[in-house]
Amino acid sequence: QVQLVESGGGLGQAGGSLGLSCAASGRAVSSYAMAWFRQAPGKEREFVAAINWNGRSRNYADSVKGRFTIARDNAKNTVYLQMNSLKPQDTAVYYCAAALVADMPPPSYTYDYWGQGTQVAVSS
Repeated sequence: QVQLVESGGGLGQAGGSLGLSCAASGRAVSSYAMAWFRQAPGKEREFVAAINWNGRSRNYADSVKGRFTIARDNAKNTVYLQMNSLKPQDTAVYYCAAALVADMPPPSYTYDYWGQGTQVAVSS
């Protein structure tokens, strides 16, 4: 079993930055691909970014490309999401997820473990 705990959410301003962390416990995630998703009020959960097991492959949603950066520190069993140039439409609950595969999962992949989420609100 893998437990994922997100932190770092909060209130940001448009044009500003926030950083999220996802700490894994129960099982090392160093061999797994990891991802961030988000769900805005009244909308379905959507993919934000993913990173493969060694950090050499990263994917981003078009809506965050060039603004967000996903990274990982396998020694700390932690994944990060640095969010720059924030926009009000980035307001959502952000979820960390783990996939029991090493390489980048296909878009249709159903992630195996999920965190509880952390709220991000961006004011204009």
